[in-house]
Amino acid sequence: MAVKERVGLVISDKMAKTVVVAVENRSSHPKYGKIVVKTKHYKAHDEENQCKEGDRVRIQETRPLSRTKRWKVVEIISAALR
Repeated sequence: MAVKERVGLVISDKMAKTVVVAVENRSSHPKYGKIVVKTKHYKAHDEENQCKEGDRVRIQETRPLSRTKRWKVVEIISAALR
């Protein structure tokens, strides 16, 4: 079974060991052809609190870690300018 992975932007790092990651999904509208951008927010586990707001990260699905947290940060792809 394949492990689900997403790449997104950290939009909040205010919680302890948790970041909120926004993942954009760009798809073409079936009838009109316009590119539609849908954004979904995932709460991801960040054990060392390394992620900061604006970082691009890769997250991976994992077992439930809390009521809303089902993802963990695998790597920081690019850090935000601080």
